[in-house]
Amino acid sequence: MPSGQQARAQAAAITPGGQASEQERAPADRVRAMFDGHRLSPGQRRIAQYLIDHLTEAAFLSITELAERAGVSQPSVTRFATSLGFSGYPALRDALQPIALSKVAGSPESREEIRRNELQAAVDAEIENLESVRRLLADTNQLLHIGRELAHSVPLTVLGLRISVSLAEYFAYAARRIHPDVRVVTRGGSVAYDALLQSRAAGGSWVLAFAMPRHAQETLAALRAARSTGLRIALITDLTLGPLVDEADVALTAGTGSRLVFDSYAAPGMLAAALLQAMADADPERTQARLEGYEQVAEQHRFFL
Repeated sequence: MPSGQQARAQAAAITPGGQASEQERAPADRVRAMFDGHRLSPGQRRIAQYLIDHLTEAAFLSITELAERAGVSQPSVTRFATSLGFSGYPALRDALQPIALSKVAGSPESREEIRRNELQAAVDAEIENLESVRRLLADTNQLLHIGRELAHSVPLTVLGLRISVSLAEYFAYAARRIHPDVRVVTRGGSVAYDALLQSRAAGGSWVLAFAMPRHAQETLAALRAARSTGLRIALITDLTLGPLVDEADVALTAGTGSRLVFDSYAAPGMLAAALLQAMADADPERTQARLEGYEQVAEQHRFFL
């Protein structure tokens, strides 16, 4: 009879699914989709981030007003629009306005949400972050593909520096139960470079990196070091744009809760758990064998009550 963990792994197997329809996607996600596949300059990233963060206002600004709010020149706004395939800023604005209006129509005020205190407001914000992850996972094909790639990378390196150490160690602890060689990098500088170089020399092809705010320069340096060794990079972060995302082969976005003194990581943790499931699905026979082995050892040594 399968153990509880084995049964859960089998029952939770991910079924490939199609993409969510345009109407089902959140307005911010629809705006982000405009930037997918485009390499943006630092100034263009500032414009894009402003559009995402202030969609309902930004979609109705003149080119002069948008340039001023984003801290760039008017020609930069024009070049930004043309780089996305629009004839100019007016055409981009025409595309943004229906999305902005749909966001206004779906405002939570229409649902008369009542937040009684700051702790409940923090929980509500995390629920919104989890809803974003839920929308991201509507198309399971990308996650299943990344899971297969990570499962077949032997060794698999998991990177997390500073505040991201806890997420990296959680993922590595669980991944070791279904993967034969998982290596964790939690220190930057030459230590990270040596570990990444050794992983590549041993046959590894991927590194999974976690990057939560505040984003350290040493994390960017570690990603560039990984790329220089020939490793491919899967990144879990709260960013949709920026130099960290530019260095990654694939980036999965999960927002962090930032309403309390210290951030909370419900959404990144959920995304990490989903990726572990995708790795388990990639090689079910190996997963079954390794989980059985762990259960036997646990029973022999009475690890659990």
